[in-house]
Amino acid sequence: MPFGLVSAWNKRRRSKSHDHSDPWIYKPAEFWQLEERTSQPAKRHHGSSVFTLKEMEEATCSFSDDNYIGKGGFGKVYKGTLRTGEVVAIKKMELPPFKEAEGEREFRVEVDILSRLDHPNLVSLIGYCADGKHRFLVYEYLRNGNLQDHLNGIGESKMEWPLRLKVALGAARGLAYLHSSSSVGIPIVHRDFKSTNVLLNNNFEAKISDFGLAKLMPEGQETYVTARVLGTFGYFDPEYTSVRHILNDRKKLRKVIDPEMSRSSYALESIAMFANLASRCVRTESSERPSMTECVKELQMIIYTNSKASGIGINSFKIV
Repeated sequence: MPFGLVSAWNKRRRSKSHDHSDPWIYKPAEFWQLEERTSQPAKRHHGSSVFTLKEMEEATCSFSDDNYIGKGGFGKVYKGTLRTGEVVAIKKMELPPFKEAEGEREFRVEVDILSRLDHPNLVSLIGYCADGKHRFLVYEYLRNGNLQDHLNGIGESKMEWPLRLKVALGAARGLAYLHSSSSVGIPIVHRDFKSTNVLLNNNFEAKISDFGLAKLMPEGQETYVTARVLGTFGYFDPEYTSVRHILNDRKKLRKVIDPEMSRSSYALESIAMFANLASRCVRTESSERPSMTECVKELQMIIYTNSKASGIGINSFKIV
């Protein structure tokens, strides 16, 4: 399946975060341990630009309401235009005093991890600003917002089944890359993966964002278990983990299908295959859950099955 390339990084960088002698540059303990274990330190595929507070103010017209995009756990997000003319998304950290230490940690972890990653299904970090107490993260601008808004009908486009499968596959590829050792030499677990952290570009290619809670996994593992509860809780009915009843009853299967999707856009067989995969992903025993690499392969098969049965390919479906 074709995937859009990550937006180009800012080529004319004022200064890069390659200089490890810079006292501000933060490295989580796991990265120090990684570099001690390996003969070569983890390479940064792209340097991150370092911006000043003045540049952030200029880019957003002093954080004008006209440039306001939304608000998250970290703070407000604004649309901005850099001096080079590049349009970006600027995340401004705004936390109460009792959360500042936690926010600083998440800020630094995100800068350090995203500066080392290079994958079309991960959001691109263009740079950051650490000017006094001011903290900003500068990302590529993704005009189609996040997945949750589109699923809830807030987005401008209707998400038919082939498009949803395309987004699911892109997100799975991004997670598979993180869970492999090809990212920074050791697997990374996101720990806050949810629909609001899946952003969409012009072509509805999925881009995983928000790496503030990310953590390195033990070597040789594609699954990770921790006793510490982090991230965002979701809800699922326990009955959905026993999905056989749904899969074996076409009437029940139709009840879980989003009525906003056109009947001609999906084949029931592909819906059943997807439900089966989803049910295995939330099983209690980690040994029973598929790896993200396995999820990618299954999603490719589901897409093929749906296109063959419904006659609608992933790239031929019109976004409305």
